[in-house]
Amino acid sequence: MLSVGHDVRILAIRVVWALGLLASALLLDERSVSGVRWHIAFQSVLASLSFFGLVRVTGATSSPYNAFFPFLPLILALGYPRDASAITISGLLCGLGAAGLQLADGHPWSKAVLWAGLTATTTLIGAYGSSQFRQALRAESEARLERGRREAMESLAISERRRAQSEKLATIGRLAAGVIHEINNPVAYIRANLDFLEREVLAHPHPSREELAEVFGETRAGLERVRQIIADLRGFSRMDAEGPTACSLADVVGDAVRIARLRLEHVARVEVEVPKELPPVLAVHRRLAQVLLNLLVNAGDALDGRVGSEVRVTGGREGSRVLLRVEDNGPGFPPEVLPRLFESFFTTKGPEKGTGLGLALSRELVEQFGGSLVAENREEGGARLRLEFPVYEGAE
Repeated sequence: MLSVGHDVRILAIRVVWALGLLASALLLDERSVSGVRWHIAFQSVLASLSFFGLVRVTGATSSPYNAFFPFLPLILALGYPRDASAITISGLLCGLGAAGLQLADGHPWSKAVLWAGLTATTTLIGAYGSSQFRQALRAESEARLERGRREAMESLAISERRRAQSEKLATIGRLAAGVIHEINNPVAYIRANLDFLEREVLAHPHPSREELAEVFGETRAGLERVRQIIADLRGFSRMDAEGPTACSLADVVGDAVRIARLRLEHVARVEVEVPKELPPVLAVHRRLAQVLLNLLVNAGDALDGRVGSEVRVTGGREGSRVLLRVEDNGPGFPPEVLPRLFESFFTTKGPEKGTGLGLALSRELVEQFGGSLVAENREEGGARLRLEFPVYEGAE
């Protein structure tokens, strides 16, 4: 039976141990890495010394707690698997304590070394286990980060495609009035020609072949015009996913101007001077056409209501670069607007005319093809947007 004094000492050790744990937990600042390390080191020292004290006052080597002494580092490894310092400190203290207890009770050095070796073995096992645990956590964290990165990239790609499509649809919406006018004209004379054919065929058994041929020709031309407008708009509004190829800038400009005329026909005179012999550039045809269409429609918005308005698209080569210029004789860019022109969602237009994405998206698309897009005011008045692309040397 343990004496009352032994009971008091055991209780005192346990109280000190508990108070130490409580104080350490209350003073812990989890936001500080060094604070957490000091907390773990203190817990390891406190646990090892307290357990040593329990073993010492309950019979030393004959204590019922003595058999568990070498396994304390392993227990701490389970409690603090993220930090190797807990196992190291506890292993060192427990190894010295176990060997010291054996020697203090008169056991030979061989037995002290045996207990120290047993403690070292459990310490190594705990260290290895915690190391594997940390590696598993690190691998899981890296996998989670990689998965998050892929998801973010996929979300960004989807967002970019939707943003491009929304700007296309916004541009098409701004072209709607011109489209209605352009389609109404051929539809009107198709209807008139059909009325004429109906009257002539019903009124005369043998109508003039020349008149019929002329009417059929006009009708066919009107239908072809409607088909071309619809085909241009359908091709422009498609969500393309093809990769860049060698593009003729003359062809790209031709496609963009043909659609832009729906907006510009009654606003400004459009002049195009882009030589067919310009070297090709590496780009996605429809995306580059979208850029030019955005610039042309913006010019039309700036010129709307002005007399003698003009938009010019010119092209040329300077060394290893191909240049395109989209110019107008409008008011130009205000000085306070020019630095923010390519910011996303920045616009000086009303909500019915612009989304604030057109120029920002245009610059992004041009830069994807290795080019640049710069805005400036002309010395003679008006705005100029200059596009530069590297010559695609890989084209045949």
